[in-house]
Amino acid sequence: MNKILLLWKMTRYNLQIVFSGKFIWFLLASVALFLFISTMMAFNNSNIQYKDIYVSLLMSGMLLMFYPTVFGIQHDIDSRTIELLFGIPDYRFKVWLFRILIIYVFVFLLLIAFGLTAWVLLEPIPVVDFSFQLMFPLIFLGSMAFWVSTIIRNGNATAVVMVILGVLLSIISEILRNSYWNILLNPYQVPSDLNPEIWAKIIFKNRVFLTVGGIVFLLAGMLKLQKRERFI
Repeated sequence: MNKILLLWKMTRYNLQIVFSGKFIWFLLASVALFLFISTMMAFNNSNIQYKDIYVSLLMSGMLLMFYPTVFGIQHDIDSRTIELLFGIPDYRFKVWLFRILIIYVFVFLLLIAFGLTAWVLLEPIPVVDFSFQLMFPLIFLGSMAFWVSTIIRNGNATAVVMVILGVLLSIISEILRNSYWNILLNPYQVPSDLNPEIWAKIIFKNRVFLTVGGIVFLLAGMLKLQKRERFI
């Protein structure tokens, strides 16, 4: 019971840190973007498909993931807690890995809430499956943003870099539309000229690629955090 109580206190404390500051504005922007896209689809498209809902949820999810992964290091530096963190043995894994996991779980729960809203407003969808599929590109991008933030060590500069990378990824995704190398691959946008079994294999390979890439970026960020002199 003591361990469970301690875990709850740690989770609550880190939630207050991770989602403090400007996160509320990104959350409101995500909600507003989702409602705007959903309203446009409801009024302008009588045949709403899964692939359209997936895109709207993905864009909203990117906004949810953006602030805590991009500005996390900057928040610790500004609040002068970064020095205290370096005093904790294996702090990278005890603190930052725990925070990253909290971010991913929280975003997943918000995506389920968005999915339920889409189920009511637009089209009955498999909410949990949608949220699960969305987490693959979001975890990849979130881990990439975290890694970039450990290199640049400035939230605003990291935000600019990630926006530029996001634009480049959008362009590349159009070129690699049906390739498993496409980071923004839409699993519900099934090509009409492709066998469903082949498409299922492409989706599986894409998810493996995104999972491995996300882990690599996360570990690379953790390794960067061991260089104390770069952050203090």
